[in-house]
Amino acid sequence: MKYARSLLTKHNRKIIANRLFYIALLIELILMIVEKSALVFSLESYVFRITFVLTFFAVLIMEHENKEWAVIVFVWVFTFMCYRLTGKNDLLRYATFVMAARNINLGKTMKTMFYISLTGFGIIALLSLTGILGTVSLYMDYGREAGEELRYVFGFGHPNALWGCMYALMLLWIWVYGSKAKWWHFVLLSLANFGLYIITATRTSMMIGFFTIALAVLVRYIPCLSNRKAPFVVTGVITPCLCVAFSVWAAIESYIPRYYVDTDYELFMLKFDELLNNRIHNLYRADDKHSGAFVTWKLFSDHESVEFFDMGWVRLFYWYGIIPTALISILVVIFIYLCYKRKDAWTLIVVLSLSIYTVIEATFVSAYIGRNLILPVLGVYLGAMFERKNNTNVDKE
Repeated sequence: MKYARSLLTKHNRKIIANRLFYIALLIELILMIVEKSALVFSLESYVFRITFVLTFFAVLIMEHENKEWAVIVFVWVFTFMCYRLTGKNDLLRYATFVMAARNINLGKTMKTMFYISLTGFGIIALLSLTGILGTVSLYMDYGREAGEELRYVFGFGHPNALWGCMYALMLLWIWVYGSKAKWWHFVLLSLANFGLYIITATRTSMMIGFFTIALAVLVRYIPCLSNRKAPFVVTGVITPCLCVAFSVWAAIESYIPRYYVDTDYELFMLKFDELLNNRIHNLYRADDKHSGAFVTWKLFSDHESVEFFDMGWVRLFYWYGIIPTALISILVVIFIYLCYKRKDAWTLIVVLSLSIYTVIEATFVSAYIGRNLILPVLGVYLGAMFERKNNTNVDKE
């Protein structure tokens, strides 16, 4: 009887912790959708505190072994120290959110995230088309040295924001439905990707989209790839290693003159940066502080490092510091290793695509947890490391 009572207590703890997590997730998703729209909401910081408290108590309620408690306490102390040094509580909130996701039903959670996001983004587009909220298109200079251009936004405020939201939906769809998709699903996905390029003119993003779809097709129709070590090793090298290396190089070279070039290398940099819509030069020249340039990076960032720019990995280094970003990079490699142990090539596709996309765009480097669609998967996989039995909450049904 005493043993049964202890099991019931453990079961109840799990139920309560999961419900707290789901409430926090729902709030974060709604907040993310509101932020993507033309609505003005200035109380985000208070909502962030609410979701943090929910996930914090979810972690406390769970049962943990001593070694897991040691890791949890270390992570909390480290991320709290980052918060005190930088004034940004993002890493503390993200870490707690991931830890609170340990025991969730991953398949149902990801499917729910997909449909909530799809519904929210659809409402944003519908409100703009009906003239209720937001604009359908913008005619302005987008910094592409092509003068003013007409590009469509459908209520999302910027073409890149529109594409980023559709990209997130694509990744969620691939994770949830990719393993059972038909060939014509991938054709429709490719047509949608190209259609988004036509209305948003986001060239680099379009190429990343086609690259992601191509990977999904390979994994869908060559299932033995999930059992091979090579794809996971290659991904572990590309992301984050090459992505970080490229971002560091870009930050170092961002000072090179934009118009008056004297060497072949400077000419190459100029032409190459034009393909990236001057993202590299803007790291140095977007403001007087040269915010994104390598010379501004510190081991731990500070309260004054608050400027925004496009390149996501560089923003991680600038906003949080070299040491936190290095640890994040190691965490990504660990995540890829866990995907390999589970033969999970679908999560691998999402991690690889997100890492490459984050080189040029900082959409997923944000205070909004709802943007980061892969966090629940990370939470379940990391949590399973401390389980005596295999975690079975990863079924996609």
